[in-house]
Amino acid sequence: MSAGSQPTGKVHPRSLALLEREGIATDGYHSKSWDDLPVTPDIVVTVCASAAGETCPAYLGPVLRTHWGVDDPAHATGTDAEIDAAFMAAYRALRRRIEAFIALPLQDLRQDRARLKLELDRIGEQVR
Repeated sequence: MSAGSQPTGKVHPRSLALLEREGIATDGYHSKSWDDLPVTPDIVVTVCASAAGETCPAYLGPVLRTHWGVDDPAHATGTDAEIDAAFMAAYRALRRRIEAFIALPLQDLRQDRARLKLELDRIGEQVR
């Protein structure tokens, strides 16, 4: 699931175009608030980039939290090529981190939340 604290109500057209170019179906994608999630997540990964001056909101609830800061390409400026490059950089960073997460021994880590938290934090710090 993906949701945010301040949804715009729509998915950025450049995001949709990039995902389609990457072969990822986008039917039914929409911007949504975490207040509207159908279930409480087990893990919350924040991706706001504090280096870019974004405030990282705190999701309240009994969840494991980690931070994988990524610059928001929706704020990118410059030529079309430069803006597209910002979207691709964000996509690649998140994809590598998600792949690193999926590669974790999740069956083992399910029983050890402290170790899972360490692994998730490591991914956010080391996988670029």
